Amino acid sequence: MLDRRAVLASLLAVPLIPMAAKADDNSVSAAMLETMADGLDRPWSFVFLPEGVILVTEKSGALRTIGRDRKVSEPITGLPEIAAVGQGGLLDIALHPNFEQTRLVFLSFAEPREEGKNATSVMRGRLSEDLRSLDGVKVIFRQQPATTGGQHFGSRIVFDRTGALFITTGDRGSLRDLVQKPDNHIGKILRITEDGGIPPDNPKVAGWLPEIWSIGHRNLQGAAIHPETGQLWTVEHGTKGGDELNIPQAGKNYGWPDVTYGVEYSGEQIGEGITQKDGIEQPLHYWDPSIAPSGMAFYTGDRYPAWKGNLFAGALVQKHLARLVLDGGKVVEEERLYDGRARIRDVRQGPDGYLYMLTDEAAPMGRVMRVTP
Repeated sequence: MLDRRAVLASLLAVPLIPMAAKADDNSVSAAMLETMADGLDRPWSFVFLPEGVILVTEKSGALRTIGRDRKVSEPITGLPEIAAVGQGGLLDIALHPNFEQTRLVFLSFAEPREEGKNATSVMRGRLSEDLRSLDGVKVIFRQQPATTGGQHFGSRIVFDRTGALFITTGDRGSLRDLVQKPDNHIGKILRITEDGGIPPDNPKVAGWLPEIWSIGHRNLQGAAIHPETGQLWTVEHGTKGGDELNIPQAGKNYGWPDVTYGVEYSGEQIGEGITQKDGIEQPLHYWDPSIAPSGMAFYTGDRYPAWKGNLFAGALVQKHLARLVLDGGKVVEEERLYDGRARIRDVRQGPDGYLYMLTDEAAPMGRVMRVTP
């Protein structure tokens, strides 16, 4: 945890890193990464509060604030027990669409269950005015079934324009066989109301649980609402290759594990080894080899005019920020920024129009970074 003077000193000791620039209209000349706060332990997600404070989750289970002075707070109290195991822990965060009136915060997390099992859950609670506690915490969604292990929890949460909440889940690694079955929450996108109910305009597909929006997903770790269309866009992890960018449609099947552009980590084919099948949606874009995409954001600000309308996604394994140039619903160009710099866990646009990123590193190296042209 650093004050402003210490941050400046650290930046002098470790110079700002120029991004990869291209001699074209889309490059941002001399853009740098500025450390806004460090000392975090595996930060997973963050949001900006109206009072100019950043609210950040740590996978180890802490929810903290980062003040205007860049100081990181002690953990906020009131959270339930969290299973910080493997890829699980305290994960995504979203503010209620009317946060200034409700002060409701929504958090996804790995929840301990019976017999040593765990699964993805979503809670909500009211953030106190002094930013020290989360009050009246209630779990509004519990993934079923639970299992042991620490893989593939998902789990991004994002509100759509109607006020419904999308929740992404994973196949938990060991429950791949349940993904194509619509009577569970494994490898699905769910859509619920803010109190855990079922929105009346959810897809009504025979045999599907009413909260299911789409099926056939492996491990969705990025989600964002398109600023113009209002549609949900997602990125998900493939295996060895086959990471996907999708615009998930209500009632549709996205194939996993029957249809994929990836192979097993051993190199063996998955299932029949097919990439297309009737009734299965094709990805908008896929990566091979895998980049392990994580948090994502559409850029709508004016700090980097050439990037307006671009989609950004963090890459964990390939350690970069992916910039995707879009033409409607097509990806027409891709650029790797800060290649090899760090595992990028999340990316958001701040209220000041800058892009901010989280680095997926253990304490004291986990950081909030700002792209500063």
